[in-house]
Amino acid sequence: MKQIKITSSATVYSNLDELSTEDQTLMNKAIEARGNAYAPYSKFHVGAALLLDNGEIVLGNNQENAAYPSGMCAERVAIWQAGSLFPGVKIKKLAISASSTITKVDKPIGPCGACRQTLSEYEINQKEPFPVIFMGEVGEIVKTPSLLSLLPFSFDSSYL
Repeated sequence: MKQIKITSSATVYSNLDELSTEDQTLMNKAIEARGNAYAPYSKFHVGAALLLDNGEIVLGNNQENAAYPSGMCAERVAIWQAGSLFPGVKIKKLAISASSTITKVDKPIGPCGACRQTLSEYEINQKEPFPVIFMGEVGEIVKTPSLLSLLPFSFDSSYL
């Protein structure tokens, strides 16, 4: 038997003012996108903003449906939009922000499992990690150096 140790690193910021100007701008775009989420069922609004290597910022927000599992998360809306509009352009970083009309979201909300898997495909394909920055509507902000740091033992095309 062999035992391995998995480690991950992240930087935690107290507020937006501690982020770099570029990261603040991107997070503010995610917050803006969050305001356009369609979440009449969960009341949980998520916005995502991707900064691309060409300087473009692509936004996404969650879109729900009465056939509840038919909705889509903000991160996947943004990444597929980026892939559609700017095929082959590398992702530089991703910002995510979440809020609720039911309760105050005061802790960082990272991507769900399905989004982590989808985002990892893009990070693996571009052969370059991209930071993921995430927060609730208030409180601390987490920044990881890569998507794969959130998804150890990821599944990719090398297994197919």
